[in-house]
Amino acid sequence: MARDGDPNRDARNEGAGDNAPRPEGGFGDNTVKDPTEWKSGDEPMTGAQRSYLKTLSDEAKEPFTGELSKAEASKRIDELRERLGR
Repeated sequence: MARDGDPNRDARNEGAGDNAPRPEGGFGDNTVKDPTEWKSGDEPMTGAQRSYLKTLSDEAKEPFTGELSKAEASKRIDELRERLGR
């Protein structure tokens, strides 16, 4: 039962505040940054990025570039996802 005594009120999001999920999938403006603004954006891409980028590149019949930074890989993933309609 919700704190206000209304048993029909959905209490799952009570107290969620600014971190409550938004319908568009974000958690507020401060969580969406351009990859070029990432503090770790110049580091080599992660293993997960490498694997996903390889999969997308194969599906799109595009050459796979394995020597990208985190930021570059993120942008490339976005490009390929858009091209593939995902």
